[in-house]
This record gives sequence, C-alpha cells and structure tokens, in this order.
Amino acid sequence: MKLGIVGLGRMGGNMTERLRQGGHEVETYARTAPERTADSLVELSMKLQQPRVMWLMIPSGHPTEMAFQTLLGLLEDGDVLVDGGNSNFRDSIRRAEEAKKKGVSFLDVGVSGGIWGLAEGYCIMVGGDRSAYETAEPVFATLAPEGGYAHVGPSGAGHFVKMVHNGIEYGLMQAYAEGFELLREVEGYDLDLDQISALWQHGSVVRSWLLELLQRAFEADPGLEQIRGVVQDSGEGRWTVHEAIDAAVPLPAISAALFARFASRQEESFAAKVNAALRNQFGGHAVEAVAGAEEAKPAE
Repeated sequence: MKLGIVGLGRMGGNMTERLRQGGHEVETYARTAPERTADSLVELSMKLQQPRVMWLMIPSGHPTEMAFQTLLGLLEDGDVLVDGGNSNFRDSIRRAEEAKKKGVSFLDVGVSGGIWGLAEGYCIMVGGDRSAYETAEPVFATLAPEGGYAHVGPSGAGHFVKMVHNGIEYGLMQAYAEGFELLREVEGYDLDLDQISALWQHGSVVRSWLLELLQRAFEADPGLEQIRGVVQDSGEGRWTVHEAIDAAVPLPAISAALFARFASRQEESFAAKVNAALRNQFGGHAVEAVAGAEEAKPAE
C-alpha cells in the first residue's frame, strides 16, 4: 500500500526502508532529511490518495502536537493518522477525540525494536478504532516479525502498553547493571564480564536480547572505559511511576530503576556504565564519552 511517513530519524528512516523492502510505496517528509520525497506536510498529503495513511515518527510533545494539528487540517474523512512515537497515552486519547470530530481516525502505536528493527522487525502495539487498524494492518504486518503486532485496545491503549513496556525495560536494565557491577567489584576473582555475558545466553534463565547486546558492548570495550556512567531517561519511566501512584500499584523495582538513572547524573558507577552501554546498543542513544575517548557506537 501507499502511505506517508513524517520523520526520518533512527527509527523513522529504518522503518521507511523496511516498508519499501516489503513492497510498500512510502512518501516521506522530514525538515532536515535530504532523502525526503516531499518538502512540506501539504505536499506530502497531496501525494497520497484516500483513504490516506499518515504515520508520525517524531519526538513526543511539542513536535508531535504541531504535526498533528497541521495534518488534521489537511486530512479528510476516512483518512488514518498514526502516531508511532512515545507520546503520553493521555495526549493520544485527546488527539483521537479531536481527530474523530473531523472524520479522521487516529491510531496510537507503541513501537519497540530500536536501531535493530530494520533487520529484526518491530514490536507494534496499536490502540484506537479497529476499522482504522485494519486499514493500516498491511503496514504493521510488514514492520513486525511473525506474531509481533496486535490491536491492544481503544485509543490510548497502544501508548499505555508501550509506556509500561519501557518501565519494565528500565527495571531489567538496572538488574543487569547492578549484577555486573557486583561481578566486577568482588575481590579475588577478576571475572571476565564478556565471557560471563556470553555464557549466560545459553540455557540461563536470565538470557535475553538485552544480555546479548550487553555482551556486544563488553566485546567492544571490556571495561566500558570509553563512556561515562550517565544514564538519561526519555520520559516513559516517569509516566509509568506517575500512573502507578495514581492507581496505587506498587512498582518498587521500576521506581528504583528510574531513581538510579537520576543518581547516575550525580556520581560515577560501573552499573551506570552498563545501563548507558545498553541504551547505546539497542537504541543508538548517545552516551557521554570519557574525556579524550572516541564516541561509543552500537555494535554492527
């Protein structure tokens, strides 16, 4: 099918390539990307025929709100507007209501897969009207591996599920970070962390894709000496904890993992280095290099 994608960053660019490889015709717009096929949102909307499917893959907050409002003035009855960024699910509920008044369907889509999605596929969590989901389903089927996409509920559900997913991710990463710091600091063993992270990928109950990525990081930089232990957060962990407080649901592990990221910006620790390395490996997120060191890059 033919669709438009707004945003050609780490995720949007790779998703566009995967869709084209899957036989879809993709028109694109991004303010600073020379490979775009349209020079404005107006031109992008004119390149598509109804029912148009327009996919936003841009930062949450103001950028998404501005693009949403602009496209809402350009799209027509029966068109589908998809937000695949990490927007707050409450904003997505509001946007769905605004779009409905104009006859436009809005889908909030949580997307996981990071910089590896082009080759491995993306996990797609869709919230919104089921008929709109069915209209865009060929896109989801191409982006995801087998069994990797689903309609999870009404408006807001896609971004809510992705928010909790990212909260869990915080906890998993922190557990690995603390465990490997203990392995490194215990006296008398001088353990090979690259060897152990590779070993645990075979038959261990803690094996995972995150552990595989951590092993790649250790292989490239055994002591993680090239990066500082500063771990940023992009918002979803905070939102997860806020919602848990409102619902009176205890989240001790996820809350502690979020606070550990805050602490990483105040003091240096090996656990924070592990966390920073993992974010760089799976998502291509920037890390702070040690003075005089080259910037760390995800393993090929």
